[in-house]
Amino acid sequence: MGLSLRDLTRRSGVSAPMLSQVERGETSPTLAVAEKIAAGLELTLSQLLRLDEGQHVAVSRAARRRRYERGGHRFEELTPPLPGQRADVSLHNLKPGAATGGPDDPPMHEPGSRETAVVLTGELALVVDGTRYELHAGDAVTFDADLPHHFENEGAEPTRFVAVIAAGLRRS
Repeated sequence: MGLSLRDLTRRSGVSAPMLSQVERGETSPTLAVAEKIAAGLELTLSQLLRLDEGQHVAVSRAARRRRYERGGHRFEELTPPLPGQRADVSLHNLKPGAATGGPDDPPMHEPGSRETAVVLTGELALVVDGTRYELHAGDAVTFDADLPHHFENEGAEPTRFVAVIAAGLRRS
């Protein structure tokens, strides 16, 4: 999901110090606080507490996926929100002239995150920390996702790509 502590505080209504203590195992939340944290993570309390671990397979049905659209950028999350998940997979569609963000947007992934993108159709430009990389159908790229970055479609045709974000893996 790639939320920062600040994001989860805003979404859950639980204070940053409390979330930090829970994350480090220094305190156990009350059920009321755990329920707020679960809601902020878009999980049920059972998922957060891993009470439903009898299921080892999570199917993400096309009709039920979380979808977002901003300008000419449409994307859907292919991975369901699961506790302890360290990677998210998403499918992106960019109309000609559209971008996933802008050069002044701050990084939106946690420190140490890596992202891999695979271009399915069309042409795609990746701009990471001011450097531009041109990609074509079939190309893949991996980069440090905690740096400022965005994708652009400057072609005449729509572009589709898959992105995988692995959270907090890089140790440098």
